Amino acid sequence: MLRHFGIKRTYTHNFRLAVLLCLTAGFVNAAGFLGFSTLTTNVTGHAALFAERIAQQDWSYAGTVAVWMLLFLAGALCSSLIITRIGHHERFSFAIPILLELVILIFCTLYGSGKDSFFPKGFFVGCLLFAMGLQNALVSVISGSVVRTTHLTGTFTDLGIELAQLNRSNQAGQVELVSKIKLRLSIIFFFMFGALSGAYSFSHLGFRAFLLPCSILCFTLFFDIFRVHVKRYYANLIHRTKKNRVTQSDCEKQDKI
Repeated sequence: MLRHFGIKRTYTHNFRLAVLLCLTAGFVNAAGFLGFSTLTTNVTGHAALFAERIAQQDWSYAGTVAVWMLLFLAGALCSSLIITRIGHHERFSFAIPILLELVILIFCTLYGSGKDSFFPKGFFVGCLLFAMGLQNALVSVISGSVVRTTHLTGTFTDLGIELAQLNRSNQAGQVELVSKIKLRLSIIFFFMFGALSGAYSFSHLGFRAFLLPCSILCFTLFFDIFRVHVKRYYANLIHRTKKNRVTQSDCEKQDKI
């Protein structure tokens, strides 16, 4: 799901990636908004907020919003550098951005409530935007920009274009187009489901709700590692079984001689 790049990727890889990380992003989007009264998964709304504060000459808040947008950019840059620079040499390079995101979410869980916290609310907003920049770039690089998880604007646009092309493609193109539409619908559904889960969980658990997307990230992180070890175990088991059969057969032939 995360280890495969380029032509090695399949629809199943992208679907699994979309399900798990769209759940995470949708959850953080809703819980972050309820916890900090600010959008924490994309910068589209922040651009309007930045312009509005500039118009009102609220330079302090405008500077804060600008820093938030730059932190999302910094997260995307950091994640992309990690994947592209060491991704071809280290099999599990994708684990670094996910671990960074995990640390940020745990930090928000522990200190986000503001009780006895040295950090202001805007600091946590910046941290979550950095984490979502990490995730968005990670998913985009791995999937070849097929999957994006932290916002739905581009997904709805692509879905509209593909729906318009649905009856205009040839038979071969039709199958591929239907697969793309299914993937877009999956992204939208699981993002919305994650947002609903985040809103409901935060209303009952408070900032401890951020532990739920942490569990999803842990599962995502260890899914490929677990599968690799399981495959290796069965491959070695099959190899040993075949080797034992060959050895046993040779011994039987030797006995007959």
